[in-house]
Amino acid sequence: MTSSAAPSLKAVLDRVQGATERSGRNLQEIRVVAASKTKSVSALRQVYDAGHRFFGENYVQEILQKAPQLPDDIEWHLIGNLQSNKVKPLIAGVPNLACVETVDDEKIANLLDRAVATVGRKPLKVFVQVNTSGEISKFGVEPAVCVDLVKHITNCPNLEFSGLMTIGMLDYSSTPENFKMLSNCRSEVCKALGIPETQCELSMGMTGDFEQAIEMGSTNVRIGTAIFGAREYPTKDEK
Repeated sequence: MTSSAAPSLKAVLDRVQGATERSGRNLQEIRVVAASKTKSVSALRQVYDAGHRFFGENYVQEILQKAPQLPDDIEWHLIGNLQSNKVKPLIAGVPNLACVETVDDEKIANLLDRAVATVGRKPLKVFVQVNTSGEISKFGVEPAVCVDLVKHITNCPNLEFSGLMTIGMLDYSSTPENFKMLSNCRSEVCKALGIPETQCELSMGMTGDFEQAIEMGSTNVRIGTAIFGAREYPTKDEK
């Protein structure tokens, strides 16, 4: 699949542009995060060489392995669940980590805040992950307590609250409802903080639904399969 990654990226970016035009939005508002879980450094390098700079990994171990082998102007996003014992290695091992999109409790926020302070880097951007589908299998805070967690993060001096993130239902049958729920959460958060909605990003949309997500207000889409092809799982996933 490596040889097809660059043209696949272009096809995705063309579709992103189409979605922005249909919804009357500005293309500059949309960030495409190339979700590179299980993909080789060489596959990532091809996408990088095509001009892309935003990459997302689900597992800390993978990002720790890949980041040192790739240029440091990449803006890495952690887009998978973050376990508390992986916070220090993540922050210490990836100086160009741009964002953690999956903060879903105060404990993780506090650990990230302290780890960032320890290494002395600039504040880390974080998104709050919201469980908009109500599925037990999904990580994320309940919508009703989203504002409370956001307020906590705004009091962490080494974190920069940047937006909200969700994962829609896998069959996409309720994706519009999930995305609308996240948009509603943003309205509540921005009202509580007294900030305009343009200051709170929405990370929603993956390969199967990113165009619809953009049309519904997403500013950050996480796209893996449409760029890299099917994931290549090892015998045992390492998280």
